[in-house]
Amino acid sequence: MSFQFGIDRLLQEDALRRRLAGRRMGLVGHPASVTASLDHSLYALARLDDVNVTCALGPQHGMRGDKQDNMIETEDYRDPDLGIPIFSLYGEHRRPTEHMFEPLDVVLYDLQDLGCRVYTYLTTLVYVLEEAARYGKAVWVLDRPNPSGRPIDGLTLRSGWESFVGAAEFPMVHGLTMGELGAWYIHHKKLDVEYHVVEMKGYAPSEGPGFGWPVAQRPWINPSPNAASLNMARAYGGSVMVEGTTLSEGRGTTRALELIGAPDLNANDLIAEMQRLAPDWLRGCKLRPAWFEPTFHKHVGTLCEGFQIHAEMDFFDPEVFKSWRVTALAFKAIRSLYPDYPIWRGLDFKYEYTDGHPAIDIINGSDELRLWVDDATAAPDDLDRQLTKDLAAWRDESTPFHLYP
Repeated sequence: MSFQFGIDRLLQEDALRRRLAGRRMGLVGHPASVTASLDHSLYALARLDDVNVTCALGPQHGMRGDKQDNMIETEDYRDPDLGIPIFSLYGEHRRPTEHMFEPLDVVLYDLQDLGCRVYTYLTTLVYVLEEAARYGKAVWVLDRPNPSGRPIDGLTLRSGWESFVGAAEFPMVHGLTMGELGAWYIHHKKLDVEYHVVEMKGYAPSEGPGFGWPVAQRPWINPSPNAASLNMARAYGGSVMVEGTTLSEGRGTTRALELIGAPDLNANDLIAEMQRLAPDWLRGCKLRPAWFEPTFHKHVGTLCEGFQIHAEMDFFDPEVFKSWRVTALAFKAIRSLYPDYPIWRGLDFKYEYTDGHPAIDIINGSDELRLWVDDATAAPDDLDRQLTKDLAAWRDESTPFHLYP
């Protein structure tokens, strides 16, 4: 069977489009919202005589993906070719407003995601669903692959810790496509909203060589400026936690969120300590000692030492690779080697504009990871017990929403 994204099916199947006849549509998109021929979804839809696209909405980093760093907001503008408004969902507002929804009847959500709770396109979907229920709009998800596939990892977000980087109570690496996760969220919150998933054809998230990404059928296109490779997407479920630390996550290099390091670390000692503490947590990938000098962001212009995560080629085994555990173990090894090392960013760094909690806690959806790292008596097995409980519960809860074998 040939492979198709949801957008490709909508463009090619008259029966799908007839269900949208007479309805005004707004596309939620970004630079990776492209068709099989690499045309942007917005323009591909606008060329059809039987589709009425009246507006579009751009998430974090913008519809055009031109905002490089986190927490850089975008403004509304008018598309110079189509003349339609492009509303920002990462500017004055994070949620669609009544004004944004006024020109449309159906939201077409076509964002490529990374399969991680912190990646904010997931939160944008949640906010779109909630506001669509409020204003009586329909939501169609034009489904795309989860490049991380079906593996799940990381602690579950605890109730009361919800934020823009933590939309709901599920693990960091969730193993669902956006279409699947939207259906779970509607069920979880009992939303009354018209919802439809245009499923992919030929998608097998547990099959090689891509194990979530169709490497032979589609090129990788950055869904955000620093999501530069499939390897990054696989590592991101853990490496994103470095944003809450004083370490560099490789921003300012060509391998952001694959590299982890700092000026005062010893790469070989760090990797050896990780191997000593929990060798099973390092299966399914390769950690390569690395040196890098960021051209901007943390430790700009300073030589950093650490490692690059290689979850690719023959080093990658999706059955055992656990991205969240790899980075958690790096923090634990640093604390073991350097007991007084200032790993965590302080309360003065307001991650996604939150107050009162360290960024690492906002990212993880609780203080459990930080407390485990800082407790000299806590071992990997202690954290593993909670992880096993969280992940088993999520597997039971999420599996009924799987659309793909």
